[in-house]
Amino acid sequence: MYQDQFQKIVEFRRSNRSFDENHDVAGEVIERCLKNAILSPNSSNLQLWEFQWIESPEMLKKLIPLCLKQSAAKTAKHMVVFITRKDKWRARAAWNYDRIKEGIHGEPKKIQKRGLKYYKNLIPLVYMNDGLGIFSAVRKLVSFVLGLRKPFYRLGGAAEHRIVVHKSCALAAQTFMLSIAAEGLHSCPMEGFDEKRVKKLLELPRGAEINMIVSVGKGTDRGTWGPRFRLPYDDVVKKK
Repeated sequence: MYQDQFQKIVEFRRSNRSFDENHDVAGEVIERCLKNAILSPNSSNLQLWEFQWIESPEMLKKLIPLCLKQSAAKTAKHMVVFITRKDKWRARAAWNYDRIKEGIHGEPKKIQKRGLKYYKNLIPLVYMNDGLGIFSAVRKLVSFVLGLRKPFYRLGGAAEHRIVVHKSCALAAQTFMLSIAAEGLHSCPMEGFDEKRVKKLLELPRGAEINMIVSVGKGTDRGTWGPRFRLPYDDVVKKK
C-alpha cells in the first residue's frame, strides 16, 4: 500500500556531510521525527534509550570539536545524540508492569498474567548484575544446561546486555533518519566523536553510552561523495 512512498524515502536518504547553512530546520520537524523514533521496535519494550536533542547554537558549537570538526557537525542545524540507558532497566521494567496493571479490569487475562510475571520476574533475572560477575556466570550455566536438550535463549552478562541495548537504540536512530528523509531533509550518522567528552558535556551518568550522533539539515551536493553503491545483492543475501 505504501511501498512506492517508502521506496522513495529509502532512496532519498543519504548520509549528507555538508548542510546548507542558510536553510533553517523548524523544531517541529525534529519533534515529529523523534516521536517516530520512540515508536521503533526495541527489546522487551524496555526502551533503554535516551535522545538528547541539541538545538541551541551554544551547545552545537561545543559539540563541533567533540565530533572532530566534521563538516556534518559544523554545518548542522540540529544534532541528536542517541544514548543507551541500560542503567534504567529497573525503572523501565516497573513502568511496563504498571501499564499492564492499569489495563486489568476484573480477572486478569492470561496474556496479562504472563506480562506481569515477565517484567517482575524474568527481566530482573536477565538484567541483574553484580561487580563479581556471579549473576552472569549463573545465567550462562543455566543457559548451557537447559540448551543441551532444546533451543534456549542464551542468557549472558554485561557484554550481551550492551549489544541488546545498542541494537534497539540503532533501530530508533534509523527510524529518525528515515523520518527526516520523509520531511525532505538530510541527516548524517556520526561515529567519529570523543565519547568521554560528549558524556561530560551532556552530564550523562556512568551507565549511559552513546550509540551515535545524528546531524540534521538541508543537504548540499558537496555533502554526498558521489553515487551510492553497495555490494551485489547475491553477495549479502543468502537464501536457504
